[in-house]
Amino acid sequence: MISFRHLTMMLAALGLSACVSANDPATRGAPIASNLGAANSQSAGSVADPSAIYLAAQYEVAAIRVSVPRALKVSEANTFKPRADIVWRGEALGDRYAQVAAIFQDAMTTGTASMHAGRQVDLEVEVTRFHALTEKTRYTIGGVHEMRFVLTVRDSASGVVLDGPREVVADVKAAGGSAAIEEERMGRTQRVVTVERLAQVIRRELSAPASQEMIVARLQTPVAGVTE
Repeated sequence: MISFRHLTMMLAALGLSACVSANDPATRGAPIASNLGAANSQSAGSVADPSAIYLAAQYEVAAIRVSVPRALKVSEANTFKPRADIVWRGEALGDRYAQVAAIFQDAMTTGTASMHAGRQVDLEVEVTRFHALTEKTRYTIGGVHEMRFVLTVRDSASGVVLDGPREVVADVKAAGGSAAIEEERMGRTQRVVTVERLAQVIRRELSAPASQEMIVARLQTPVAGVTE
């Protein structure tokens, strides 16, 4: 038989669980809990997660313009955390501004490639910080790839600003020591990690919360035929 004390503890635990679930914010800054592919697999018969946050694209991206101001300070110092705006050792020594711009261009292109809903927009992405790990940090303690940028979304036809300019934080944990070496052995380089993270973040920033039913309905709606 369950004692009164045990019953009280069980009820309290259930209440706490409900509160956490109910108060989880479905905000733009929240982690992506699912996407169209996940919703599609759930529509095929798997059980949906009632606490998941489903995001649907708001725009169709027509153009992406990335800028990395030359005013940003670059450091090649091999210390744990140089005082600089740009620290990048994931590629051979070269024009770090150009390398960072290419990373952002690749990431933004990848992250928006599947967006074909809503009005056509142009993205303006101005990098304000790209502080990855130095050799000293990467092969010892690890840390965080700090990536920040200012995002502006414009209507492609009129040029009117629809969103922004606003700062977006895209920091991501960076492996260190033996874990970093193993990642590199598997092909998961610092460039792969940063591009992947930025692509995920831009998808989130250009999407809005939607119900699972709405996303599944969109997936199941046939594309209208083109009439001559």
